[in-house]
Amino acid sequence: MQSPEQTAQQIAALRQLIRQYDHEYYVLDMPSVPDSEYDRLFRELQALEQAHPELVTSDSPTQRVGGTPLPELEAVRHRVPMLSIETETDITPEGARAFDARTRKKLGLSDNDPPVEYAAELKFDGLAISLRYENGLLVQAATRGDGEVGEDVTQNIRTIRQIPLRLEGPTPEVLEVRGEVYMSRPDFERYNARQRAQGKPTLVNPRNGAAGAVRQLDSRLTAQRLLSFFTYGLGETKGWEVPARHSELLDALQCFGFPVCAERIVGLGPEPLVQFHRNVAAKRDSLPYDIDGVVYKVNLLALQRELGFRSREPHWAVAHKFPAQEALTELLAIDVQVGRTGAITPVARLKPVFVGGVTVTNATLHNQDEIDRKDVRVGDTVSVRRAGDVIPEVVGVVKDRRPPGSVPYNLLEAIGHHCPVCGSHVIRQEDESVARCTGGLFCSAQRKQAILHFASRRAMDIEGLGEKLVDQLVDAELVHTLADIYKLDSQTLAGLERMAEKSAQNIIDALQKSKKTTLARFIYALGIRNVGEATAKDLAKYFGSLQGLLEADAEKLQQVPDVGPVVADSIVQFLGEAHNREVINALIAAGIHWEDGAGTPADGVFNGKTLVLTGTLPNMSRDEAKALIEEAGGKVAGSVSRKTDYVVAGAEAGSKLEKARELGVTIIDEAALLELLSN
Repeated sequence: MQSPEQTAQQIAALRQLIRQYDHEYYVLDMPSVPDSEYDRLFRELQALEQAHPELVTSDSPTQRVGGTPLPELEAVRHRVPMLSIETETDITPEGARAFDARTRKKLGLSDNDPPVEYAAELKFDGLAISLRYENGLLVQAATRGDGEVGEDVTQNIRTIRQIPLRLEGPTPEVLEVRGEVYMSRPDFERYNARQRAQGKPTLVNPRNGAAGAVRQLDSRLTAQRLLSFFTYGLGETKGWEVPARHSELLDALQCFGFPVCAERIVGLGPEPLVQFHRNVAAKRDSLPYDIDGVVYKVNLLALQRELGFRSREPHWAVAHKFPAQEALTELLAIDVQVGRTGAITPVARLKPVFVGGVTVTNATLHNQDEIDRKDVRVGDTVSVRRAGDVIPEVVGVVKDRRPPGSVPYNLLEAIGHHCPVCGSHVIRQEDESVARCTGGLFCSAQRKQAILHFASRRAMDIEGLGEKLVDQLVDAELVHTLADIYKLDSQTLAGLERMAEKSAQNIIDALQKSKKTTLARFIYALGIRNVGEATAKDLAKYFGSLQGLLEADAEKLQQVPDVGPVVADSIVQFLGEAHNREVINALIAAGIHWEDGAGTPADGVFNGKTLVLTGTLPNMSRDEAKALIEEAGGKVAGSVSRKTDYVVAGAEAGSKLEKARELGVTIIDEAALLELLSN
């Protein structure tokens, strides 16, 4: 009879041995024992844990088989956003050289400077996942979602045997690993063969198989899909010194027990990237998994930090895709869709055709310029491509199959120059290829986007009025125009799904608070195309009142600093739409107000000066510092140049501080900034 201590030691030894065999089999592809021996050890561990349930731990190999179905997937907010990657538009190998040229320009490198060191790897066609480990144990797995918030899929991810439940060796306090869950082609075929034998539905393609499996509510179904995983990056880390290079980071993650794809290189300059693109394209079909391109990254993490980000895309990485699959079919009709920003997009209605693993019935025609360039007409036989293996598009016409009597298609004439959703005027500015509905505040197709922008922090700053709540309000037809949000009451809000009385009252309070604003914020909140924060401030400062702006024509508008013909035309078209005027009047009637004539003082301490913020300030956020600087007449720029007057540096200031020192720009801290402002 074993003592409890001996049983615990036996269980620990079995777990360690099975973890070793899992790693050899699933990650290294080098099994050291036959399946029968592995199965024997696994059954032994299961029997011991069943006899001693108090000794079962979350990192035991037996916990991979799936558990109790979940009622729903919980939301997870990523501590470090899961960013998307810019796609290189040139799908030939020349795209690598274009990326290198952009990178060198952003770094300020001349032709005589040394080449940039890059890492190149595969772009897997699966589902992006973030894995969070605390003190070496897997505690959470989440999907990418919108980049800020994903879904908790921990229970499903545990079924993937390539993913370690416990890290190897000395482990950080926190380690978030980003990677791709995918279904290999052999496992995809094996699964479909089993489904066919049982008379059950089959999967269309490996990517759908992986994505659907990860988001299952029953992890036992996930386990049946035989998923795989490759890691390619990091999220949050604590208690770990991150390597200096991306390639070294992948090596380090491999030492922790993660699978890292061997199809990767490090090279100087664009030529190794060009060759990598060619080599991978040549063997794409022979790989055991689906890819839709390759990814290039600046290898040095210090340079990555210097290059930074644009919106949600890093400047230091690019996805370089391969030509997509194509097929021929008949174009039955051309419809239009009105997007969230008012863009009018022509959509081809197609005779169903199987392309890239799915049946396609609709495809984008992008805009009138594309229709004219390709001379696409109803009745044509067209070539359809799943661009990037995701969005179907019409790429060409087989003109010798064109039926007699066909006529060119004109989008504006087809819709009578009016939005098919709200009836507002549709215009196409000279410098744009896209036609747009001008009823931004009124059009129901743009309603959700208009409300979210109106409520955003830099606009009316209505805390709590986020995407999910806006979806509920619009879908329930509680809000039709922006002014309707000020008619809401706490009782109505409290009746919505997942809305407590306290939360409802908080939103009502935020709505009331937002009524007192500034003219600049209100102008920006209207969402006029081409009018950003800076332009809104310029307009408010120049006109001093809303009425002055409403009465201005294009000529008057162009007297405002930095307002040219395009911006002026956008404003005129927007304010010239009667529907938008009605909404603006309703907002004012709802109680929104500000002090007219409150602009930037002409004698502000920073009038005509340019400042750059870097690092973390001790007592205020960047937005607060930016607001103070702008109130004092200054401009806040995103990068340091010879035109910069001051750099305000806080804790952990990076490359901007170094650049300021190189250029001899005056560097101040928060205390010095406040002192200047007080004077």
